[in-house]
Amino acid sequence: MSKDELTTTHLKTIDLCPDCGSELHIRNGKQGAFLGCTRYPDCDYLRPLHEKSEIKKVLSGTSCPLCTKELVLKQGRYGLFIGCSDYPQCEHTAQLSETTNKDEEKEPEISCPSCKKGKLIKRQSRFGKTFYACDNYPSCKYAVNDKPVNEFCPDCHWPILVERKTAATLRIICPQKGCSYRGKPI
Repeated sequence: MSKDELTTTHLKTIDLCPDCGSELHIRNGKQGAFLGCTRYPDCDYLRPLHEKSEIKKVLSGTSCPLCTKELVLKQGRYGLFIGCSDYPQCEHTAQLSETTNKDEEKEPEISCPSCKKGKLIKRQSRFGKTFYACDNYPSCKYAVNDKPVNEFCPDCHWPILVERKTAATLRIICPQKGCSYRGKPI
């Protein structure tokens, strides 16, 4: 049995290609499994293996600021977000604001030490890790992984310090690479 016969016998045939009539096989890519034509690269037809189950909950009483249609709650690549119900004609989207307790105090606004124009805001990476970055992105790409504190470094005079949890305690340290300032444990 040749290598080509071996690989084609192990692939599952799902459907026929609507473009050329050849068989569609399950393939794997960086986005996950999909159906692709067996005549690739001559025929480049592909489609998702599973249709995405998209969450669409209408948020009654809200309207899109661009087109005045209702807003809906949707599931996207990076989690839940709010979008216009008239998509793709209207492409308005907004981040889902986190609910905060009234007892919880609001974080103080700390100006960006790099550009001095923006403020450091709490963000989340696509993996769920919290970091603090300048809201003037993309013109300013300053970011720190630890919670910033609005105090000057006594050694290098950098405008902010950060709270870093070490093995046993919480310390205030300087985020600058050349500075070795480490405050006393809190």
